[in-house]
Parts: sequence; C-alpha cells; structure tokens
Amino acid sequence: MKRLLPLLFVVYFPLGCSAQQSPPIETPKQPNIILLFADDAGYADFGFHGSKEMITPNLDKLASQGVRFQQAYVTHPTCGPSRAGLITGKSQYRFGYEENNVPTFMSSVSAADGAEMGLPVEEKTMGEYLQERGYSTAVYGKWHLGGADRFHPTKRGFDEFYGFRGGARSYFPYEKPPADPMNLMERGFANFEESKVYLTDAIADESIKFIEKNAKANKPFFAFLSFNAVHTPMDATEEDLAKFPNLSGDRKIVAAMTLALDRATGKVMDKLEELGIAKNTIVVFTNDNGGPTDKNASSNLPLSGIKSTHLEGGVRVPLIIKYPGKIEANSTYNFPISTFDLLPTFFAAAGGNTNDLKEVDGVDLLPYINGQNITRPHETLFWKRDARAAIRKGDWKLIRFPDRPAELFYIPEDESELNDLAAKEPERYRTMYKELFAWEASIERPRWLLKKQFEWQDVQRMDKYWSKTNTQ
Repeated sequence: MKRLLPLLFVVYFPLGCSAQQSPPIETPKQPNIILLFADDAGYADFGFHGSKEMITPNLDKLASQGVRFQQAYVTHPTCGPSRAGLITGKSQYRFGYEENNVPTFMSSVSAADGAEMGLPVEEKTMGEYLQERGYSTAVYGKWHLGGADRFHPTKRGFDEFYGFRGGARSYFPYEKPPADPMNLMERGFANFEESKVYLTDAIADESIKFIEKNAKANKPFFAFLSFNAVHTPMDATEEDLAKFPNLSGDRKIVAAMTLALDRATGKVMDKLEELGIAKNTIVVFTNDNGGPTDKNASSNLPLSGIKSTHLEGGVRVPLIIKYPGKIEANSTYNFPISTFDLLPTFFAAAGGNTNDLKEVDGVDLLPYINGQNITRPHETLFWKRDARAAIRKGDWKLIRFPDRPAELFYIPEDESELNDLAAKEPERYRTMYKELFAWEASIERPRWLLKKQFEWQDVQRMDKYWSKTNTQ
C-alpha cells in the first residue's frame, strides 16, 4: 500500500491540474476580412508613399503592419469597370464591362442605358463566394455597379448595404433629392439620409456596428468599406480643413478629405483591437484607379498620367495587405499584381480551394508574398478602352493610342514612361503589339459605349499630365 501512494498521487495531480488550469483547445477560425477601398486617391497622397503634405498616420501604421505592393494595378483606370474586375476576380473585359461607369449619362450606343447598365447578374461576386464559406457580408458606401434593383448589393452576395448605388454624391446629407436618385443613401432598399454626419465618418461608424455584431456572434465576416473619398464633389469639414493651413484650393480640400479617410481607417482598426479580433482579421487598403489630378488636385507623382489613362498614374495604385501570422510586417512585394487577385486571395484564406473558382483571372497572392512561389503572379496584364489599350509583359509595357504610334517602355528604369524604346526594340514592339491585338480578339464587345467627345477629352488629359516637365 505504501508503494501505491506515490503512484496514486502522480496520477491524480495531472488530472486535477488539467481540469483547473488548461484552457480549452479552440478550433482555428476563418479570418475576418476587411477591404478598405478608396476612390480617386492619388498614388503619392499617403505618408507610406512619401507624402509630406497629407496626414495619414493610421494608414501609415497599417502599411507598417503588412505588405506594401510596389506594383499593384487596377483592371481599368475608371471607377465602374475597375470595381467590376475587383468584385468578380476576373478581367471585366471578358464580359463586356469596358467603356465606363454605370449608371451614366455618357452612353450613346448601348443596348441598355441608365439604371439598366450594370454588372451582369450571371457574374459571381466576391460576396457570393464568401457567403458560401459561411461569412456574413456587407457593403458600406459607393456601389456603382448598376442602378436597377437586380444589381443591388443585397442581390449580389451581400447581406447588408448602407450606401448609394451611383458614382458620386455629396458628403453631407441632401436637404432636397439630388438630380440622380441613384446617389441617395440607402439602408438596404430604403432611402436613408443621415443628419449632420460627414459620409466618410458614417461609413466607418456603420461598418463598426456590423463588425461588433458578428464578433459577438463569433461569426466570420467580410466588410467592404467602399469609400467615395476622395472623389468629387470636393467636400470637407471645417475641422479637417483647419489642419492644413499651408495648403489652398482643391489641394487643401483633398488633404482634408484624405484625413477623414485615414480617421475612418483608424476607427475600424481600433475597434478590431478593442474586440480582440485584430490578430484574426485580414485588412486590405487600396484604391479604384489613379487620381484625377485635374478634378480633385490629387498627385500621382512620380508616375505620369491620371485617371482614365493607361499610363502608370492611371492604373497603378497603393495596395496594402495586413494578415497577422501569415504575412511579414513592414515588408514589400515588387512583382506586378492586380486587384482581381483579391477575390481568390480572400477565398483561399476563408478555406476555399481556388481550383473551384471558375473563369477567374486572379490568383491567391499568399504563396507569392511568402516566397513559396517565386515566379510572377502574372506575366501579362491588359487594359483597354475603345481604341486605346495597353499591355504589361514582364517588365515591359506597350501603350497603343488612337492618334499616334504605340510606344514602348521599360518600367523598372522608367516608371514615369518618358523614354519610348519602340525604335530600339522593334521585335519586342511587334510581338507585344500582336499579343495585345490577339487578346482583344478574345474578349467580348463592350455592353455600352461612350460618346466620342469623352474619349477625346481623356486623350487630352493624358497629354496634359504626361511630359518631361510633369507639372502635376
């Protein structure tokens, strides 16, 4: 019996310790996903991209916590088509979403017009893919993918919508209905104009309610904060304007609008920390196209070009991904990627198999970021609008114009695209030109067309913001 006592003690002690001290083993959770999507922001207008004028501490902090993409591209240099590529994970040219935004007054040769123009209902969205993975999904802010009810976010894979269906609206509540009813705020399908709330702040506040609700229910969520900042109209609060005494005109206003965008980001990031879910949340920040310097005084330097052009300043955007435990903090990724890569990246993070994604052009970026795959995510990228088009193949880029010969640039040594190498690289020039045309022959015709006067205006905008003096 004496020899049994130590044995009994040894057996009893670990069992008692386990019952009293060891925490329960939790099953790994799917990460929450937050997409912060700016509108018409300038490539150079963030502290993490070197701006000395803008005040963006929260976005700078986010950049320090994740990976910054040095060559992130959108699928189109204007709002609507860019969003179509983002939300479907594919080149929107393949389903004819090429020409411009919807709904719009600019179409003149279309089978559909106004509110009837939109993201084809047969195209599957980011929201639908994540709903299938068990996520709660919501959009806050600008939709701009169709005005008719069948295009509404709540019919396209999102459980909640607080925002507006159109492309641009006041940042302050309307006292009278605007000319375009698509720019009225909605909660679900019901019109809902906030009182005395600056829209950028309201988008953050509404998204936080969604985040809190799902965190409490222990359910994974996808929150798409689709800001209209810093798109026109140029609206800012007096408090934000006062922070920029050394600036003037639209440059001062866009700085104040960017400050509000940064503040909204900070609200969301602080809430994640407060709820204890920051370590299990992917946060992405990016923009829908290059800044329209002539409209909102944004800056894309040192890149030439602005929104609506195929120069780097029209199609290259800031992009940050924070994924704690999966992506190294304060890192950079240098190969070209596209915003259509976000859908498969999110889907894979949610536990999905990217082989199940049908006709998607994007790729899961995580293996590339982490060095498991050392090749380029994309050897070739394409852009097009009417007669204008561009191809990025490796480190070379060819741009085709309607009113002059195509030009060829070597981007690593000439990101401002000032040194045309077409005459020095005739074989490469011909090969890339033919490849661009072959790609065009494989895509759908545009579902709607712009009046030619707008195409001409964009060519003039390109010339104004593309020169050796580059006077942005």
